[in-house]
Amino acid sequence: QVQLVESGGGLVQAGGSLRLSCAASGRTFSRYAMGWFRQPPGKEREFVAAISWGGSSTNYADSVKGRFTISGNNARNTVYLQMNSLKPEDTAVYYCVVAGTMLLVTTTPTSWGQGTQVTVSS
Repeated sequence: QVQLVESGGGLVQAGGSLRLSCAASGRTFSRYAMGWFRQPPGKEREFVAAISWGGSSTNYADSVKGRFTISGNNARNTVYLQMNSLKPEDTAVYYCVVAGTMLLVTTTPTSWGQGTQVTVSS
């Protein structure tokens, strides 16, 4: 069982920045991919970003490309999401996810965190 704990959410004005962190613990894969999903109010969860083990590969949703950056620290089982130029439509609960491959982490993650709220005011 993998436990994922997110932190760093909050309230920010449009154009501002936030950095989310996620720490993984428990039973993990020997090599795994991590990422982020989000769920805007009244909408379904959607993929945001993912990073492969070692960080050699990243993937982003079109809506966040050029504004969000995902990074990771394998030694600490931690992944980060730097969010710049935030827009009101980025308001959502952000979830950290993990899976054995990049394909799985972007489509059907194995484990989910409890989520952290990000609110962007206009």
